[in-house]
Amino acid sequence: MAAGLTKTALVRLLAEKLETSNKTAGLFLTTLAEIAVKETKKNDVFVLPGLGRLKKSARKARIGRNPQTGDPIKIPAKTVVKFYVGKAVKDAIAPAKKK
Repeated sequence: MAAGLTKTALVRLLAEKLETSNKTAGLFLTTLAEIAVKETKKNDVFVLPGLGRLKKSARKARIGRNPQTGDPIKIPAKTVVKFYVGKAVKDAIAPAKKK
């Protein structure tokens, strides 16, 4: 698996772009994450303009199978968080093919 951008590297990149200290950039990143979690819990959705949105979603209970034995098992309902990428970002990363 290819190595991605680490948190430290991201903080350094933000600090360089914003011409600020690593500490300030790190605080910004931590605060943004905290706000995203708080708002998603409270309002079920958090929009990050220009990037996408986090959305809290309910998953229904269902019957699954134990992969080792094949026996049916009950999977309980639960709440999950999904991230939806914005259209502009999606088109910039993987443009749609023209017909």
